[in-house]
Amino acid sequence: MKAKRDHFINLLKDFSSPGVFNPWNDVDAENDISGESPLIRTGHLHAYLTERTGKAKYILMGEAIGYQGGHFSGIAMTSERILLGHMKGKGIGAEDVFTSISPRRTSRESVRPNGFTEPTASIVWGSLLNMGVAPADFVIWNTFAWHPYNPAKGMLSNRKPTDDELASGIPVLKAFLSVFPEAKVIAVGKVAEKELESLAIDCLEVRHPANGGAGKFRQQIGKIVSGK
Repeated sequence: MKAKRDHFINLLKDFSSPGVFNPWNDVDAENDISGESPLIRTGHLHAYLTERTGKAKYILMGEAIGYQGGHFSGIAMTSERILLGHMKGKGIGAEDVFTSISPRRTSRESVRPNGFTEPTASIVWGSLLNMGVAPADFVIWNTFAWHPYNPAKGMLSNRKPTDDELASGIPVLKAFLSVFPEAKVIAVGKVAEKELESLAIDCLEVRHPANGGAGKFRQQIGKIVSGK
């Protein structure tokens, strides 16, 4: 699986498209702490995936990276603030994400003193951990791996990936799934479910926790992990 994992990360880093930020290759000139930021994010991702390879029982699949999450952490649905240890009050520790390396911030402290935080990340991580799911038992990713942003609004914005962008990301999505062939795929939200089904990828679907969906998400994911 190491070869498949390394192949996946190489494909991920090689992707480039207008209006899309690649956290593992691109530098956010306005908000990154230095030109080393993509290397830091790649290190985060490598540690995260390595600690779950051969162990993960569930893949939670969202739509795309957002600027408050993976843009700076390098990990889908995972905020920089989690990695910096500022979410322990919500039951989420940096050690839940990975333990083999020390996490580092990649955004400038002047932009967000405690790092960027993403509500969806807090809900997803907090829900699973509070249910007693071991961190290595789940891995989080997106059907479109990178961060699509609105060029008119700048890097600190989000938008939906286009159909062409989704199509261009399919090889990387399939490469990711090949790293975790035994894991049960769970689509987080209708957009992810539609994309997975279009590729004939079997999945369960749960409500996306955004926009008032946190309660339904917890209820549905709870039934899946409990086997009910």
